[in-house]
Amino acid sequence: MYTILRLFLFQFDPEKIHHVVTGMLKRFLRFSIIRKSVQGVYRLQHPALEREVFGLKFKNPVGLAAGFDKNAQFVEEFAALGFGFIEIGTVTPLPQPGNEKPRMFRLPADAGLINRMGFNNQGVDVAASRLKQLKRDGLIIGGNIGKNKNTPNEDAVKDYLICFERLFEVVDYFVVNVSSPNTPGLRELQEKAPLMALLNELQTKNTQKGLPKPILLKIAPDLSPSQLDDIVEIVQETKIAGVIATNTTLSREGLSSAANLKNEAGGLSGKPLSKRSTEVIAYLHQQSKGAFPIIGVGGIHSPADALEKLQAGASLVQLYTGFIYEGPGLIKAINQQILSNKA
Repeated sequence: MYTILRLFLFQFDPEKIHHVVTGMLKRFLRFSIIRKSVQGVYRLQHPALEREVFGLKFKNPVGLAAGFDKNAQFVEEFAALGFGFIEIGTVTPLPQPGNEKPRMFRLPADAGLINRMGFNNQGVDVAASRLKQLKRDGLIIGGNIGKNKNTPNEDAVKDYLICFERLFEVVDYFVVNVSSPNTPGLRELQEKAPLMALLNELQTKNTQKGLPKPILLKIAPDLSPSQLDDIVEIVQETKIAGVIATNTTLSREGLSSAANLKNEAGGLSGKPLSKRSTEVIAYLHQQSKGAFPIIGVGGIHSPADALEKLQAGASLVQLYTGFIYEGPGLIKAINQQILSNKA
């Protein structure tokens, strides 16, 4: 059924139809009878699916990646579709419109997506206010934080600290996003010295809290082996909780889409990223000897893709582009496969 619906949805601009579909989802699921019916179809609960990772208990290991619900508007709705955890953001201290439109492009021939959204969001205070009003019901929520476009890198720490403070009481874990390719200069913060400084500042604030929250680092798939070695060292030295691997890629290698599509500026996600993100997961897991948890994301379009990430060393997985291409049934299918493998 979703395959047919996708044919219709893909006739429209990706960003516009995203807002239409999420808006409709929110309107329909406000009725308890519809919400319960949707939960009955998509949600799968079983003790064997539960995971305890960086001190948090997840109902299942399949989460929604950041970028899909930037402003924490649809957390309860996505939870009803069966996600074990939801990551909101990326949020910045001040609201910002992001880059000029159009800024999202489908590559159906490659089952991919290119975006150059540019951290468009309503600001951290709006997200925090919405999260305070949620009925959590044991749902794990992550806060993905970034800097405003106009904030120079030398002042970036201040932006991350603002977001950290405003979200601290309403999220279960944090993700430091320095790997988006769509904010000028942001990836420079992945270099060892500035990244160490940023994470140490956040950890200092974190340890001053009564109950510190797990802090994770989201990294790009385009890092070299030596840069990945630095990531392992940085995680261990700063004692952050783990890594999310990976963000979108700047590579266009092996794409079969038309030149006008694949040459669009921005980060590429979806199936073309699957192999590389798994390689990064496996490398980090092996080099660190499993010293820290990894959340695997990138090109998960099937249960087999998710299991590949888990077998490579990921403790949890997240969906974004695969969720768009395959629909909400993918969440349940992954969890069913995990249960089947345990049988």
